[in-house]
Parts: sequence; structure tokens; C-alpha cells
Amino acid sequence: MAPPDFHRLDGDGFPDLVARLPGVPSQVSRARGLVTAALGRDHPLYDDVALLTSELATNAILHTRSGAGGSFTVAVSSSETAVRVLVSDAGSDGPPCVCHTGTQSASGRGLPLIEALSHRWGFTREGGTTTVWFELLQARVPAGVAV
Repeated sequence: MAPPDFHRLDGDGFPDLVARLPGVPSQVSRARGLVTAALGRDHPLYDDVALLTSELATNAILHTRSGAGGSFTVAVSSSETAVRVLVSDAGSDGPPCVCHTGTQSASGRGLPLIEALSHRWGFTREGGTTTVWFELLQARVPAGVAV
């Protein structure tokens, strides 16, 4: 399911950044760097956005046709209250799976991590492309409230 008004997060109808990258492992760090550079190091959601972007880019390369000579696209939109990131890949035989793995497993934690850390997330599959997205909200603490 696509998030409602995905491209209207910042009010202008356009994402802050869109980049198409080759489906090779070295591009995971590039995707993360592009998204976090768009936000800036002082952004309060910087670390979570970096981690979750890495997970989605890794999944695109390891579990879809993007990693077999294809490419994937990363987009980020931000506002004063939220950040949304989406990764579109070349598709796979099945939909993304939030599979819970054993403690000794070397993989399978990406989507459960996205599910645990994001405010909401989802995916769409159409025309041979899978797009997985997440949204993080900034917590607002009223003045005078101890944290």
C-alpha cells in the first residue's frame, strides 16, 4: 500500500531527492549517504533514516532482480514533522516478507526492523517493480516538559 499523499509531505509535491543506483552492494552506502545528506547531519531522525535506508537498499540488491544486473531508485521527502523514504527495485517472485528469524540467522531482520522503528511502512507491486517505503515522525515535546 502506498502512503497517502506520498509526494505531498513537504507541500510542494516533489521529493527532496530521487536517485537511481546500480544494483550492486557498494551502492547501499551511497544510497544511505544520499538520503542522509539530503536531511543534514543535525536532523533528529538522521540515524534511524540511515539505518532503515540501508536495510531497504540491501533488500533491493539481495532479494530482487535489481541485484542481478539491474538498478534501484531511492527517494526521500522530509518536512518539519516527518521523513519518508522509498526504495523501488526491479521486483521479485514474491512480495516482501516480514519474516522473523532465529537469533543465529545472518539475515532476515530488515523488514522487522523497519516495522519496529518506523511510524508506518508498506509496499506496492506493479509493473514488475516493488516499492517499499517507511515514514518516521519527529516527536514534539512541549516546552516545559521534562524528557
